[in-house]
Amino acid sequence: MGKNQHVAPHPDGGWQVKGERNTKATLRTSTQKQAITSAQGIAKNQRSELVIHGVNGRIRAKDSYGKDSYPPKG
Repeated sequence: MGKNQHVAPHPDGGWQVKGERNTKATLRTSTQKQAITSAQGIAKNQRSELVIHGVNGRIRAKDSYGKDSYPPKG
């Protein structure tokens, strides 16, 4: 399982995709939508989680593309 991917505001403007515990952004975009689309592809490829932060930096959504230890029943 790869590093979780975070979509968050970039300090210099726009949005960034950043692997967990990385010091530099993997990718920088002008819109959050572009960053989310790119981060989804990375998270799916690495079988990791996608964490989306809002403008205020707080987590607003998560999605998992890895192996779920507790899959839904039914």
